[in-house]
Amino acid sequence: MNPITASANVLWVASNLPAAVRFRRALRCPAATQRRLLDRALARDANCAYGRAHGFSGIRTYEEFARRVPLADYADQEPWIDRIVGGEEHVLTWEPVTHLVPTSGSTGPRKLIPFTAGLQREFNAAIGPWVADLYSRLPSIALGPAYWSVTPVLTSQNPETSALPIGFDEDTSYLGSGRKRCVDAVMAVPSELRFVKELDAFRYVTLLCLLGWRDLRLVSVWHPSFLNLLLDALPRYWDRLLADIRTGQCLHSEALPTATRDAVKFGPMPRRAKELEGADPRKPEMLWPVLKVISCWGDGPAEFASAELQRRFPRTLFQSKGLLATEAFVTIPFAGMRPVAVCSHFFEFLDEQGRTHLTHELRRHESYEVVVTTAGGLWRYRLGDRVQVTGFLGQTPSLRFLGKSGNVSDRFGEKLSEAFVAVAVQEALATLPATPRFVLLAPDEDAVGWHYTLYLDGETTPLPVERLEALLRKNPHYAYCRELGQLQPLRAFRIHGRGYEIFLARETSRGRREGEIKPCFLSRDAGWSQYFAGEYENCEPRPTAIKAASRAAGHETAT
Repeated sequence: MNPITASANVLWVASNLPAAVRFRRALRCPAATQRRLLDRALARDANCAYGRAHGFSGIRTYEEFARRVPLADYADQEPWIDRIVGGEEHVLTWEPVTHLVPTSGSTGPRKLIPFTAGLQREFNAAIGPWVADLYSRLPSIALGPAYWSVTPVLTSQNPETSALPIGFDEDTSYLGSGRKRCVDAVMAVPSELRFVKELDAFRYVTLLCLLGWRDLRLVSVWHPSFLNLLLDALPRYWDRLLADIRTGQCLHSEALPTATRDAVKFGPMPRRAKELEGADPRKPEMLWPVLKVISCWGDGPAEFASAELQRRFPRTLFQSKGLLATEAFVTIPFAGMRPVAVCSHFFEFLDEQGRTHLTHELRRHESYEVVVTTAGGLWRYRLGDRVQVTGFLGQTPSLRFLGKSGNVSDRFGEKLSEAFVAVAVQEALATLPATPRFVLLAPDEDAVGWHYTLYLDGETTPLPVERLEALLRKNPHYAYCRELGQLQPLRAFRIHGRGYEIFLARETSRGRREGEIKPCFLSRDAGWSQYFAGEYENCEPRPTAIKAASRAAGHETAT
């Protein structure tokens, strides 16, 4: 046990206990809790420009709020945010905007989300119950260090001119200043590693830091493939890593920024090197024998990569993260479920017919689109995330993430949505003997015409093309396009490994950070067969395109 680490963990958990108590009480009365949040928001921001424009001071009921304030997406909010970027105060909130957080949707340029102290308090109201519940269930994780994923910083090719700072310094910044100091004290990998832009160096130094901790207790990443890709690199780096641990050196030290080099300095660790000498880098559960919890996305398209990760750590507890966006916490892991973060923001939910429902009005098994109002100044904001009610904790619904509602592929009127494709792909793959590592459906064009391709990375044989085609045809628009010959039959493309890595390389080449790329079953982009190494089923292999995709992302991947 490391006494410094244990003390920092205890302080961090203790600071989150009051929020956990409030949340547990609120689960029994979500309607009253949400109404208080709405009343507080309207009173707080009645005199900001947006509040005056929509008559906040005269709103007395939720029905009046829904009548006066329209549902909005980012395009609707962007003119108001542009005024904030230009330096105007009291635009969407009366509280000052401290900085703007960049994020990106499925398409288009990146968005800038206003961040305020009030939004930080709303985040803390969700983080507190999550952390307190996790550590109360498994108190032994407080005895050792944790790894919270660090996303490399990407430099925008078209930086915005703004009167306010743009961006979070690191992924853990949403924890708040006081809590962040406690987290820094227990981090197995220093946050300065985010400044390493060369991917091989980033992964190597991350693994070097992690291997130095035999008593690693907690791993928290976003997409499980982030950790899978790290572990895939272990065998090819293994001998060099052992030598560096033995001598206290670092293979990539000269390539690291000064701040990073200073943060990852360590002395020789001959004892740890000796422990690792007989280990198998293909069996990571033996490298960290007291690892208790891995927290990652586990819903929707992330479930395949999560299943692979669970095979690598068969004795480790897996916690499926709640739905967290840059804009808001929607759900949190709590008491074995993922209830709505009712103490954080004001929520509304749109059903399939576009009707609005409040949190306490949701029904089991029904699916909805999330609408959120936050202290950061997003008013009735459509996140574009679709969720399904899986149960209730107290009177508060527990939700499962289905996919992005705004992600619709519509080349010829087929209108394939992310949510529909997610259900179809999961059903098509449900009876297969092995779970694939990566799955993606996307349009493609060849000499015959346009068709959709199921890209699959895994050992599954045969690929479920006919089954998925039948399920896609349940969408009458897709079926009609197939009957008219606008779309050719579905095809399958078997990826020869590293599917998610290539997907990530193409996405990050557009300026998106790894931490903000949400898993998806559907891509509207064509041409993925030019990026993945592999072949269409029953066709000749295509030449590998890994290096082309890697160069597009600004780095070379190791082969």
